Amino acid sequence: MPETLTAKGRATRARIVEGAAEVLRAQGVAATTLDDIRGRTGTSKSQLFHYFPDGKDALLLAVARYEADRVLADQQPHLGRLDSWESWRQWRDVVVERYELQGDQCPLGSLFLQVGRAGPGARAIVTELMRQWRQQLARGMRALQANGLVSPDLDVDRTSAALLAGIQGGVSIMMSTGDSTHLKAALDTGIEHLRLSGPPQAPSSCEPGTRLP
Repeated sequence: MPETLTAKGRATRARIVEGAAEVLRAQGVAATTLDDIRGRTGTSKSQLFHYFPDGKDALLLAVARYEADRVLADQQPHLGRLDSWESWRQWRDVVVERYELQGDQCPLGSLFLQVGRAGPGARAIVTELMRQWRQQLARGMRALQANGLVSPDLDVDRTSAALLAGIQGGVSIMMSTGDSTHLKAALDTGIEHLRLSGPPQAPSSCEPGTRLP
């Protein structure tokens, strides 16, 4: 539907989704009704079903897509400019802070429990989120290569996938235990791996076996 809406219609739909996200974060998915969302967003029942004909599940998927976009937006501007070690450190700190503030309440996880994690809509949202996240990490690693900070032989696609997997594992453990130690370790180890894969240093003229000019 969003492709067929007018600019005003898209703005109204976006306002409903944002308002619904606020309600769901405050009250939880199970405890939230469409009446709660209508009250927060100031929309009528007919207006709500105009934008979400399939009812609550369609609205929840739209909110899930909104929350997925927020995952990456919350990491900006650092995620978009990973071209130095300092920018990688700043990004690392932002990721840790985001998930520590989130705690054990994952909006995306709660939404997918309601609409079905294995459903095609939910899978598409997660797949696209991971694709974009990995793509931006890979772009940052290539920026390090371009700046001579990382070996040109580094397998960027494989390394970015491993770093993202580490982040997701650390987040899952933190949500179960309340401890961000594993998330920090995954980020620090991944960045240290990048540092250690720096370009080979030319031998010093004073090293044994080096012919002096």
